[in-house]
Amino acid sequence: MPPDKLLLAALNDEFPCRELQIRQLAFLFAPNIPSPPSVVIHGLEATGKSVIVKNVLNTVGTRYAVVRVQECITVRHLLERTVAACGDAIASTLDSDLNRVVNGRCENTSVLAVQLQKLLGSTTQKLVLVFDGVDRQREAPPTLLPALARLGELIPNLCVVFIVTAPRQRFLSIVGIPHIHFTPYTKDQSIRILSKNPCPIFPNGLPDLDDDDGPNNYTEEEAKEDSLWVWTRFCSAVWDSMSRGAARDIVSFRALAEKLWKPFVQPIVDGAYGTRDFSKLMVLKRPLFQTERWLVQGVVEETEEGVALNDTHDLAYYSKYLLCAAYLASYNPARLDPIYFMKSSEKKRKRRGGGGGASGRVAKHRKIQRKLLGPQAFVMERMLAIFHAILPHDIVSTADTHTQIATLASLRLLVRTANTADVLEPQTKWRVNVGWEYVRQLARSVGFEIESHVAE
Repeated sequence: MPPDKLLLAALNDEFPCRELQIRQLAFLFAPNIPSPPSVVIHGLEATGKSVIVKNVLNTVGTRYAVVRVQECITVRHLLERTVAACGDAIASTLDSDLNRVVNGRCENTSVLAVQLQKLLGSTTQKLVLVFDGVDRQREAPPTLLPALARLGELIPNLCVVFIVTAPRQRFLSIVGIPHIHFTPYTKDQSIRILSKNPCPIFPNGLPDLDDDDGPNNYTEEEAKEDSLWVWTRFCSAVWDSMSRGAARDIVSFRALAEKLWKPFVQPIVDGAYGTRDFSKLMVLKRPLFQTERWLVQGVVEETEEGVALNDTHDLAYYSKYLLCAAYLASYNPARLDPIYFMKSSEKKRKRRGGGGGASGRVAKHRKIQRKLLGPQAFVMERMLAIFHAILPHDIVSTADTHTQIATLASLRLLVRTANTADVLEPQTKWRVNVGWEYVRQLARSVGFEIESHVAE
């Protein structure tokens, strides 16, 4: 007899976007339909495998026992817990004392098979034994999983279910085992799931909108409708900006959206914007989606204003000078390098008043500061020349210098603008990827006055 469609419809409403998997599990675990000896359920984390399996078994009315493998320290601990879980599942349907039927000790899988045969020998009802996360068992021998998969063949009314993340090919050494794949949630599916329980815009109660035009007519239903309208579009923006690459599972996506939600809707709570001004909110709160600090788990909660300016990378001594040299190479014109970095021109630059260009004359037209024009590309050979010029002492370029350049590139502090065969080739073009406040603080940490070397 197939499962009731009304029960399956209730499960589909509770767990959206999993209709196919729920229907497959319901037919496999139906009490009046023979089940295969073993079933493999696989999928990435936070795709609903464990919770859907439990709810389907409860809905169809089949007896089951769940063993969380992560909680088992050794293989013997796993086997003894399996016997205890099966005994608890059968105890509700048997009048006899199970302690007289089985013994709690279980040293290996052979003893486990004997114990389960004693438990299930006095009943004809089906029992589904679920091993949740069996691929994470500590110090598991290679014969453990194939032996557990054979239990369903030795005991007729037993079905063994393996819930794993990514099964290897024939990891059970048995062919013909049904596999049910829980695919990762797409963008539309994730937003649909999160929209079932949207965060409210006004968690502390509705705002007081009384004015001269009349009393407050804003109701709870309108607040829920506006919250759902803003929440759906907000989740789409969070997915496009951060979750696509850093929070793909539904749990991380929900946690990230809840972190960003309160600062995002604060202008609505303050009354500066309406509940339907989503485009204006996106323009105002664009910095929220441009930083990665919301993805970092920390004990101290950070404010919206951002990380303090003294929060810089813990770089090596020469790496800091290399980054300062890269900034000077990006923002200073190449024609002014002899004025700012030649040792013999230092007194000449001070006599002329320093600063703006090759001569001390005041320009007829006021020019835009180079710091506002953005970084320009430079070749590595020029950066190394500036690096040796600004160092307080002379050093010889070694492989360690190029290693530190590669480290800066891996941290995305330096960005390569030209594709070359050799990344560290002298004529490779680079561009600095840090701002003025960052590099000025970096220069102060090593005692370098970068202000006197930047062209106006």
